[in-house]
Amino acid sequence: MKDLSSEFKDKKVLITGGLGMIGSTIAIKLVNYGANVTLVDSCIEPYGANLFNIEPIKDKVTINISDIRDKESIKMLVKNKDIIFNLAGQVSHNDSMDNPYLDADINYIGHLTVLECLRKHNPDAVILHAGSRLQFGRIEYLPVDEKHPLRPRTPYALNKTAAENTYFFYHDVHGIRFVAFRIANPYGPRSQMRHNKYSMINWFIRQAMESRTLKVFGDGGQIRDYIYVDDLAEAFIQASANSTCHGKVFNVGSGIGTKFKDMAETIVATVGDGGVEYVPWPHNYINVETGDHITDISKIHEATGWKPVIDLSEGIKNTYEYYKKNNAYYWG
Repeated sequence: MKDLSSEFKDKKVLITGGLGMIGSTIAIKLVNYGANVTLVDSCIEPYGANLFNIEPIKDKVTINISDIRDKESIKMLVKNKDIIFNLAGQVSHNDSMDNPYLDADINYIGHLTVLECLRKHNPDAVILHAGSRLQFGRIEYLPVDEKHPLRPRTPYALNKTAAENTYFFYHDVHGIRFVAFRIANPYGPRSQMRHNKYSMINWFIRQAMESRTLKVFGDGGQIRDYIYVDDLAEAFIQASANSTCHGKVFNVGSGIGTKFKDMAETIVATVGDGGVEYVPWPHNYINVETGDHITDISKIHEATGWKPVIDLSEGIKNTYEYYKKNNAYYWG
């Protein structure tokens, strides 16, 4: 894996969605590398923006409250930047079914806006896109590699795929250097904790901390791939610094499948509170359930040397310890 100790010194970096879990984790790492970091976030409810996320670096970054759909704002923000982590987005696949117009506006049109501003005002920058495992739709084989068919089953997944295709278009036609990720299930410190629309592990940790029952759909045998946020942030940073990644898409996860019930029981055991109850699948989840998922991470490992270092039990413990100390900034 590439030594980044000098790679990012004085680099000008823009992170959209920068006050969320992934963006803030990337920002903390890059500030420690000596980068000049600008964070952009619209702070729209009920998404994950939280100023406390950047508490360790709050005096070392520039914050701009703006929206990736604002052409004039983004035009100015992308100028002179070396790297752009374009992480802003609507985060709930269920909400996308209730309001597909909003999802398309943010997850597709917003990203088109950033790319068009980049084409016109800073075509030499490198830009990274955060896609989702849900782009694959129903899983046909395991582990899931980048060649697996894409058959989105929600507007969220559809718009993530449309955005990804747009990145390829801007690369092939306009020469924009991009890297696209299809991310498994991220979790960890600095995630919002107000609802279950983004990270189920984080939501379950809160419920266990409040002595509640964790409701697991079906028999809990469904398999998921959970990626700890620090590992994910490192993958983004490594890919941004590696020119062999430009113009390519990578699946990013832990590479390990975990049964849902095992994840829930690990949380209860780690927190030392709460319980697990098995309940029928809700109708709105049956329609978007894609089956078991394990990520094939061999492509990104071969390109960058990256591999995750935090296993699920350690990641859950780290996340619990973080919220035990800082829950006042996330509950509510």
